[in-house]
This record gives sequence, structure tokens and C-alpha cells, in this order.
Amino acid sequence: MNPSMKTYSKKASEVEHKWILVDASTAPVGRVASFIASRLTVKYQPTFTPSMDSGDYVVVINAEKAVLTGNKEENKKYYSYSGYTSGLKTASARDLREKNPTRIIESAVKGMLPKNKLQAERMKRLRVFVGETHDHTPQQPVKMEIK
Repeated sequence: MNPSMKTYSKKASEVEHKWILVDASTAPVGRVASFIASRLTVKYQPTFTPSMDSGDYVVVINAEKAVLTGNKEENKKYYSYSGYTSGLKTASARDLREKNPTRIIESAVKGMLPKNKLQAERMKRLRVFVGETHDHTPQQPVKMEIK
């Protein structure tokens, strides 16, 4: 092996977080979530460093209009467990869309992120909003199309 060839590792001072705007009503939830997960982990960049959290901030709008294909509106179940005996709560996607539509996107993205110490930090950079308006207009997020 050539001694001049070295593996590049990004430093904390070189990290630059971008702001991205995603419309959840344009594609199915799984496709939106996989796009968001790749942006949060920055796996699309050649300078990807697995041990460093250098991902982008992602703002998601229209969470209540998230597209579920097939019979997922009725059949898909979301679970929350309190830790107590018989503390398991179950909600269908339709129930969750009425009560807390942001959780549909958040749970899909969380399931696609690596299960490690960086997962919580990456989830903090995900901002999901109901409707067209969001609180991050001063950051000037760039609108990205999902195909």
C-alpha cells in the first residue's frame, strides 16, 4: 500500500450544517423518510465520517398530508409502551393522523437511522410541522424535491 494514501476523516471544525425543506405530501412516507435519513446522516457526501454527527437540518412541512399507500391507513399500527403492566397503547395511522400527525414522519425516520449514540442528536435536527408554515424561515432552508 502506498504510504501517501490516507483515509480522510472530517474534523469538528469543518462541519457545516445546511438547512433543507421537504414537503411530506409529495411522495410516500417511506420514500420521504429514507431521503430525510440520508440527509441527517450525510451519507450522500464523500466526506462522510461515521463517528461524527455532521448532518443537515431538515424541516418537514405538511405532515398531516403524508401519503400512505395501500391499506396502511387502517392496518399500520403505532405502539407506545409506558413500562408498566398492560401499559401498551396501540394507535392506527388514521388515529395518529388526527391526534399527532408529526409522529408518523418522526417514527419512520427514527426507524431508518442507525441505532447508536448519534441517533438522538440526529433526531434533534429533524423539525416536523403541520401545514405549510414553519418557524425556520430565517435559516432560509433550501426546498428539495423527492422523486
